[in-house]
Amino acid sequence: MLYRKDKYQNEISQLGYGCMRFTKKGASIDYEKAESEVLYAIKNGVNYFDTAYVYMGIEETLGKILANNKLREKVYIATKLPQYITRSMDAVNKIFAEELRRLQTDYIDYYLFHMFTDYSEWERLESLGIRQWIEDHKKDSSIKNIGFSYHGEREMFLKILNAYDWDFCQIQYNYLDEYSQAGKTGLKAAAEKGIPVIIMEPLRGGRLVNIPDKAKKKIAENDRGYSPAEWGLRWLWNQPEVTCVLSGMNSADMVKENIRAASEAEAGSFTKADFALIEDVKQIIREKEKVGCTGCRYCMPCPKGVDIPGTFYYYNLMYMEAKKYKSRFEFAQNIGIRKTPGFATQCIGCGKCEQHCPQKINIREKLVEADRKLRPLPYKIGINVARKFMIK
Repeated sequence: MLYRKDKYQNEISQLGYGCMRFTKKGASIDYEKAESEVLYAIKNGVNYFDTAYVYMGIEETLGKILANNKLREKVYIATKLPQYITRSMDAVNKIFAEELRRLQTDYIDYYLFHMFTDYSEWERLESLGIRQWIEDHKKDSSIKNIGFSYHGEREMFLKILNAYDWDFCQIQYNYLDEYSQAGKTGLKAAAEKGIPVIIMEPLRGGRLVNIPDKAKKKIAENDRGYSPAEWGLRWLWNQPEVTCVLSGMNSADMVKENIRAASEAEAGSFTKADFALIEDVKQIIREKEKVGCTGCRYCMPCPKGVDIPGTFYYYNLMYMEAKKYKSRFEFAQNIGIRKTPGFATQCIGCGKCEQHCPQKINIREKLVEADRKLRPLPYKIGINVARKFMIK
């Protein structure tokens, strides 16, 4: 296993175990299977295990595995506070105490505020007194490192990144999401500040494994002999700014393959031919795109706050994936439930965006088309309900 350093020079395995996808057995976690896979991972060098309060049964399962095998001190546990449902410090304290109980530990190595999408969420936590809470828990060593996970647009990520002296952060990043959400800009900004970056969704929940047959054929013909999954992971590990890549492993074969790759893949090892292959695969995946948007953001900022590249990104994604509801859900999560949403219906038709678009896209027309597909009536209702519940 190869390791990379965190902010305090601790060695983190560059492959992290995303526990959210432990195998279910009926309505419960298959404990024996999860234990076998976790123990194999630890034996072979994986030391970073990621879970969250809202992952049903996962914290308890991980805690039981580590306690039963006396391995707590051998690993780093990362878990998360669901900041979007906490409205008081009493709630924060109650949830944190419950997480410690579930995980059978008295400290968390890497604690995250879960799923920031807007700077206002950090401001709300500040108003509750979260800075003092962090200081108190770091002082008594019940929290070793404090960070946040992020789903949202780039500018808000950078604002949150600069709002506090974070120990680490976690972003969605992969070769298809290179310029969406925090993206490469966010990755490099964090690295420049010395903030380790944990990567989630490295394979878009398996969607960079189940790629078009044409792309699979191109990969199969390559001399490297890597699988689609390995190409996706190695693309990330090639970047020195990446600290740890989480993989939602739920089979012995997956654990073994990922550990083998993580024991070989070094930063800066990609060749021009490797990059060219990834670009070819991306191009094949994007053949079903509806809008030729490159995410360059020359159209931004919109005077009315429309997230033009974000809207087009999720619109294109709907047609690159088999299950359109997943892209609609991500659109709702990342654009719909911000404090200030970026809906296409906010457009007043001024046309400023089109004047700056290098691709000469008819943006106003395409925004109407995209919004119609991304927000059919049930999704509009769902987003409105979520906004009332989550945004105060």
